[in-house]
Amino acid sequence: MSDIPRRAVVRTARLATLPIGYAGRATLGVGRRLGGRPAEAVATEVQRRTAEQVFRVLGELKGGAMKLGQALSVFEAALPDEVAGPYRAALTKLQEAAPPLPAATIHKVLAAELGPDWRALFRSFDDSPVAAASIGQVHQAVWSDGRHVAVKVQYPGAGPALLSDLTQLGRVARLFGVLAPGLDVKPLIEELRARVAEELDYRLEARWQQAFAEAFRGDPDIVIPWPVAAGDHILVSEWLDGTPLADVIAHGEQDRRDRAGALLCRFLWSGPARAGLLHADPHPGNFRLLADGRLGVLDFGAVKQLPDGMPEVIGRLTRLALEAHRAVAAAEDRADGAARADSGSPAGTESPTETESPTDDETSAAVLDGLRREGFIPPNATIDAHEFLASLGPLLDALTEEEFTFSRAWLREQAMRLADWRSPAAQVSRQLNLPASYLLIHRVTMSGIGLLCQLEATAGLRPEMERWQPGFAPPGSANARHAARANRPGRKLPLAAPGAVAGAEAPESGPLLFSPPRPRRASRTAKAPRQREPEPPETARGRDA
Repeated sequence: MSDIPRRAVVRTARLATLPIGYAGRATLGVGRRLGGRPAEAVATEVQRRTAEQVFRVLGELKGGAMKLGQALSVFEAALPDEVAGPYRAALTKLQEAAPPLPAATIHKVLAAELGPDWRALFRSFDDSPVAAASIGQVHQAVWSDGRHVAVKVQYPGAGPALLSDLTQLGRVARLFGVLAPGLDVKPLIEELRARVAEELDYRLEARWQQAFAEAFRGDPDIVIPWPVAAGDHILVSEWLDGTPLADVIAHGEQDRRDRAGALLCRFLWSGPARAGLLHADPHPGNFRLLADGRLGVLDFGAVKQLPDGMPEVIGRLTRLALEAHRAVAAAEDRADGAARADSGSPAGTESPTETESPTDDETSAAVLDGLRREGFIPPNATIDAHEFLASLGPLLDALTEEEFTFSRAWLREQAMRLADWRSPAAQVSRQLNLPASYLLIHRVTMSGIGLLCQLEATAGLRPEMERWQPGFAPPGSANARHAARANRPGRKLPLAAPGAVAGAEAPESGPLLFSPPRPRRASRTAKAPRQREPEPPETARGRDA
């Protein structure tokens, strides 16, 4: 294979094998059922073979096909046990490997991006790729100053292939329902199409990566590799050793799973406050657990700009919903206790809603009013507040305690509730709307929860949200003040505008060259950070990445 398959007719033909192959397997399955095999066994085999073909084709095509496969990978934990095994194996291949391009093709890209004397920029360059991304592959090298670096090279023809794939995949989106009933990938495909230009711009990705690296520089728990150079189709970053999160998911000890889960929560919820940016592609291939316990983060091609930090309304409405959820749970406990004490008394027959105070109803109504103002509830929709809270109940359970154990079984239960159109939760969700401005935030939140469930991690999601999400912590608390201070409204993103790269040189023709990060002065509070209210991110203690 000389480069990524580009011609639309070739790529369409390969994608066309997906529904054709499924039709053949379904026909064969009918015959086997008539021959006496149980329907459940045949359906499982059809799902398994469909998963194998789907992800083999996606991996060979790369581009948008592989991008979609990676985005879906975090929801693997919601699949039934009998399908999850082959599905998980195929997804892991997508996350960490793909058919490599020949060295000659890679050399042509390097010469075009870095100049004909590109080898002078490296002390050494390994022609064999060490990893594959959705639209590029990664090589290990040593930069001219002795730093070990990762060189990400974009596949030739990735742009047209990305658009072609996503268009074709939109036409066969129903096929993914075979793998996971109730899964609707059309909104995800539309979102990926809308972000094609950013995904292909490695210069822009380098700017976002530098912004994240600067925001987390010196952090004791999170490390972002510093960018070294970037062109239109090439990105050079400092090398980051570590165990891929996919390996931690597959083989990690429970303490490593919990550590990875805790740091994943911290990174996802603190990023908008610290960098004004949201990492919008959280899947296992983009994270590493380092030997010293830090979490390494890779790939900043998909980023949402949040210069004001996370919207305050998200935290406030979540806090109100959680308060109402707790009040309902407390009322149910009181009613159960009364029933156990005297099953024959009037108190024993009280319903939970009869023991609730008007304040609880007012809180529930305030949540619905806020959601309606933000566009989550259409003007003509009628939703009962208690039914809405009941539909959110299991998800709010993850925020009730300081720590929550995420699991595949828990996620499967939530997926089944929403997939069953007869369930109250599904009936409520069908009346809701997801405004465009919240689409990416919602997907990152759900993807993060999917990763936590893959890890089977016990993690403190609530403490991280209280510290970083404006509006979520109790008003007036130390965490509420910290979140408000960290999410600085109206701040200017230093690297948002092309050509305005701090510490980078940008010749008219040639790559961006980034200067190494400047050393930071030690914080005066570094020796005793827990004896006082935590300082803003820029004064965090630790060592340079």
